[in-house]
Amino acid sequence: MEAADLLKKVRKIEIKTKMLSNQVFAGEYHSAFKGRGMAFSEVREYQFGDDIKNIDWNVTARFNHPYIKIYEEERELTVMLLVDVSGSKDFGTQGQLKKDLMTELCAVLSFSAIYNNDKIGIIFFSNHVEKFIPPQKGKKHILRIISELLNFQAKNNGTNIGEALRFFTNVTKKRSTAFIISDFIDNDFEEAIKISSRKHDLIALHIFDQRETNMPIIGLACFKDAETGKIRWIDTSDKTIHNNYNNWWIQQNKQLNEIFLRYGIDSLKLRTDVDYVKPLMNFFKRRINKRI
Repeated sequence: MEAADLLKKVRKIEIKTKMLSNQVFAGEYHSAFKGRGMAFSEVREYQFGDDIKNIDWNVTARFNHPYIKIYEEERELTVMLLVDVSGSKDFGTQGQLKKDLMTELCAVLSFSAIYNNDKIGIIFFSNHVEKFIPPQKGKKHILRIISELLNFQAKNNGTNIGEALRFFTNVTKKRSTAFIISDFIDNDFEEAIKISSRKHDLIALHIFDQRETNMPIIGLACFKDAETGKIRWIDTSDKTIHNNYNNWWIQQNKQLNEIFLRYGIDSLKLRTDVDYVKPLMNFFKRRINKRI
């Protein structure tokens, strides 16, 4: 993409998503994803009803009277975006491509993060980790992320969510909130997500196209796997083939939902042809209600 065209696209996305972040999502984001870690604040005398686990024994011994440590919730978050840049990101039959929806979501989350004074970083992954931009603050950093999302060319077409999660877990020492933004055409990541979810707050944003949910009946058609490059002719009017595909989609989603539920991972499905604003707002509100 030419530099001038890239700048225009970056600016267009900035205007739209920054407005959404500041005017629509700001309050919900803060409440839904505010820091969950606890930082030491001060020491005060023990009062009836205080948790004895918080007694500061050194200060208690010094003054011969019980004192406890007071903690405050950490307000600054580290947010990570784990973005699937495999070959299937270029699919989309209605509205927009998957990669376009992913880009806008990342931009909205990024501007919401800096509005809340949080750090944000990004990991691009296919079947390998393609690029890592460490968490930082500031508008300049966000514009760099958007520019990379628009112009990034992956070296590989496959998908390995487990590899991305293992990399994220290894490089991120502090508890973080991580959005896994993918079409999740990969089921071999349960062990990695299990380990990562013990330390971090993981959120799965499942991107899909309506055409993927049900094979169209259009007779003999040529299909190309965007990740493997394999080409196959399929008779879509064959009821067995049609039913097998539809059952596969249902089973695939069932397995994903079971994994997310098993490890306490909040998830949200977003279609390429449906505006994401309302579903994302409702998702934030559900997160807030869970915290109350």
